[in-house]
Amino acid sequence: MINQTSVQLGSVRSVIRELFEYGKKRKAQIGEDNVFDFSLGNPSVAPPAIVEETLVDILTHGDPVAIHGYTSAQGDVSVRQAIADYINSRFSVGIGADNIYMTCGAAASLCITLNALLNEGDEVITIAPYFPEYKVFTEHARGKLVPVQGTEGTFQPDIVAIKAAITPDTKAILINSPNNPSGVVYTEQAIKDICKILQECKENGQTIYLISDEPYRELVFGGVKVPYIMNYYADSIVCYSYSKSLSLPGERIGYIAVNPACGNAAEVYAAVCGAGRALGYVCAPSLFQHLIARVIGTTSDISVYERNRNRLASALESYGFEVVRPDGAFYLFVKSLEPDSDAFAERAKQHELLIVSAKSFGVEGYVRVSYCVEPDMIERSLPAFKALAKSYKK
Repeated sequence: MINQTSVQLGSVRSVIRELFEYGKKRKAQIGEDNVFDFSLGNPSVAPPAIVEETLVDILTHGDPVAIHGYTSAQGDVSVRQAIADYINSRFSVGIGADNIYMTCGAAASLCITLNALLNEGDEVITIAPYFPEYKVFTEHARGKLVPVQGTEGTFQPDIVAIKAAITPDTKAILINSPNNPSGVVYTEQAIKDICKILQECKENGQTIYLISDEPYRELVFGGVKVPYIMNYYADSIVCYSYSKSLSLPGERIGYIAVNPACGNAAEVYAAVCGAGRALGYVCAPSLFQHLIARVIGTTSDISVYERNRNRLASALESYGFEVVRPDGAFYLFVKSLEPDSDAFAERAKQHELLIVSAKSFGVEGYVRVSYCVEPDMIERSLPAFKALAKSYKK
């Protein structure tokens, strides 16, 4: 018999992907302009012009063998050094090329990191709401995901609940800030409080790693600060992706950064390299490694997302919805108008609104609205949102 867990995972898509596929069918039936698809976190802003210009230059003037050939398994050393230099210029953590492992996006970064750290039965604490694939990634690495509810209304980490969730089997805490699906940025005080708990555990003989999933780091508004965990806790690992910051989700390029201050940094990095080898996640796309080295520090025009956030949040609030005002990413977390968020999301379909129930994110009573869409679609969708709200007042 073949692996039935894999059969199940392959037979049923995630709730987000199911809704996206439903949207494609619905658009074919009634026309694309008549369906308001807020399902997928797919950047709607084009990559900055320098990305295409640099790609053309690399392909025109570069060595074809080097461009299209294998790099080192963990990534080209000059690319890794460029990333390390950039991180040091921003956060002064003393990281080097041999702390960086190039990956096919943040999903690969997380899978490699979890497989590097976890032994059978180890527990990984995360804060709800959380990206649903965390459970899949953790269980594939033979671990157990332990969700801890964030503080209702703000969805900041509940420090007391996190401390209570720690057991002798806890191996890591996995955070995601700016958060998918809430858009919340965890405060510096919250990060300090988490790190204080972990430091106390270490002093008592238990090392717990802090993993930061950071595909949305650059997508913040109003000068909000996203604390860099290496500045707060030694045993930390950053999983980064350029999918959102450079609008390159299809190119699958990112990295793992192991804190050089980690008590066993060389061993952790060796485990990362070993997990990457075992999973087949070696030699991330060469062309895009070389691209990243030359455009590092550049971001797409995120002002579009900020305008979308402001317009949609203000409109929904005026219709009577409760909205968690996000400081980053490109999601609105909206309280559903009935306790069952699955039922609410289904009812939204009657108005051709495709929004994701937060039940799959580990939270009940909310939905995620991805506002990484064309501003015109937001304007066209507002009457549908208004009608949805009105349908609950009758």
